[in-house]
Amino acid sequence: MIKLITKECDLNTYLLRKSWRGRKMYSYYKAYGLEYPFCQFYSVGEVGVMLCYNSTMLIVNAPAEQCEDLALFIRMHQPFRIEVDEPMRALLDTLLTDYTSLHRTTFKLLPDPAAQSAEEFVELNPSLEDVYKILSAGFPNLQDYSLWLTDTSHRCRHGVSHVMTYKNSTTASIMFDIDDHVLVGQVATLPEARGLGHARVFLRWLALFLAQFDKEAVLYALDIRESFYREIGFKAIETEYVLERTEEEHDQITKGLLDNGNT
Repeated sequence: MIKLITKECDLNTYLLRKSWRGRKMYSYYKAYGLEYPFCQFYSVGEVGVMLCYNSTMLIVNAPAEQCEDLALFIRMHQPFRIEVDEPMRALLDTLLTDYTSLHRTTFKLLPDPAAQSAEEFVELNPSLEDVYKILSAGFPNLQDYSLWLTDTSHRCRHGVSHVMTYKNSTTASIMFDIDDHVLVGQVATLPEARGLGHARVFLRWLALFLAQFDKEAVLYALDIRESFYREIGFKAIETEYVLERTEEEHDQITKGLLDNGNT
């Protein structure tokens, strides 16, 4: 059974804070609570939790016997991306013909003391308009400016996210910091600055910056960007698959990159 959660006492926040996907879900709860129609939490069976946020669906701890109900729910709502634990992802993959599984690697950011010199070029409180210009140049599927600004400014005001830039041409965001576990995402560089190593230097500095506060930081990478993060010196700590709807008219190289936090 899938049931909408309307009371805070019914949301298992302890469960959410135990995994990277759960912490991502918890960050949306911290930002929006349970009262917004575009950000809704559901119980899945007795122990599972699901978040539907715009076109993304996140699920943790869903029991295998709920796969048919989940598949029906997904067909009704048609999210663009589904992030769910194995083996539920594999079960859904056989039931949802209009979705495909994309391989994704979680990288741990490892500090490099030599990156300290980059700090003078880092803007910790940039103009969100400037950030959007960088992101929109790198992510063709980025939502329009007003929607992005509303969400990003709201998350930043509530202390959930933080946006930064480097040399006014590269951006990265702390998507959340939950119990000293940090997810880095929305990494992009303006076309005219690509090939100059800005993202490499900026991310190495960010790894060092976060390590100074004893934060464990990770980012996600689809296969097309995996080699880049290995070359930086970040450590692959786990891999998984995410489901994406195949009928969307997105180029395979750029599809879904913004949510995953790739450059």
